[in-house]
Parts: sequence; C-alpha cells; structure tokens
Amino acid sequence: MKYSILITSLLLIFFIFFVGLKKDPSIIPSNLISQKVTKFHLEPMQDFPLFSFGDLLEKKEKIKIVNFFASWCPPCKIEHPQLIKLGEEHNVYGIAKKDNEKNLAGWLDKLGNPFKKIGLDKDGLVSIEWGVYGLPETFIIDKDGIIRYKHIGPILKNDIKNLQLMIEGLE
Repeated sequence: MKYSILITSLLLIFFIFFVGLKKDPSIIPSNLISQKVTKFHLEPMQDFPLFSFGDLLEKKEKIKIVNFFASWCPPCKIEHPQLIKLGEEHNVYGIAKKDNEKNLAGWLDKLGNPFKKIGLDKDGLVSIEWGVYGLPETFIIDKDGIIRYKHIGPILKNDIKNLQLMIEGLE
C-alpha cells in the first residue's frame, strides 16, 4: 500500500512535468485579443503629432500597429529598424512608456521616427490597461478597432514576414 501511493505520486509528477515540456513558453495569452480597444489618454510630446484613441477608430480602411517602447529600453533599439520598415507601408503609432521627452526626442532624431503619431504614457497606466508588462510590445489593430495580435518582445528581421502576412490577412 505504501509503495503504491509513492509510485502513483511519482507517476503524477512525471506526467505533469512532461505535459509542461510540450507547452511553448513564448506564447503568452492576452485577454485583449479579439477585444475592442478601450479609451485612453496620452500626453503630447514636443513637436510630434499626438497619438490618441480616436486615431484607432478613424480611417477604417487601414490596419494600425501600436508599439509600446521607451528610449531607455535596449530591446526597443534592436527592433527599431524593423519598425521603420513597417512604418513605410503601414500606420505605426508609438506609446512611450515612462520616458523623458528630451531623451526620447534625441533617440528618435538619431535612429529615425517610424511613428505616424506618438503619445507619452508618463505614469504607465495606459500600458497597464493594454496588458503591457515588458517593453517592447506591439499590437495589431484591425479596421474596426479590435486587437487581433500581440507581439511580445522586439520585432526581429525574421518576424517581419509573419507580421506582413498577418496584416495582409486582415486587410
């Protein structure tokens, strides 16, 4: 009896372990997928056009890309060339999380500005509402203002093709 409980417990532990190995740790579910974007308010940034909630609802013929980033974020610098490439063909909007305007303006001047419009999330509350817990994070919003995809981490060169295909599928 004693050994049967031990063997059953060990089998249960191994079963849970092997089921866990089959799961992809890079897939992090988001409660916002297939949900309409909720209203938000961002602060303006110097001479850059202000990104607002209304921008996601106007021009229903276009897919929108919303990128949460910061000048102090090393992975954001890695993904920047890919955002510039995406910005050549699509509407890319930026939300700078807890960033300094002066540093951000210098960063965009140096690396280029891929964003159609930018807003400052000085207190981080908009990021929390969107479910952002690390930078960078990128959302694809369809023509009706519904979040269709969330990319966690920097967009790398090999991610561009998949993002382009996803966007084409929504257009």
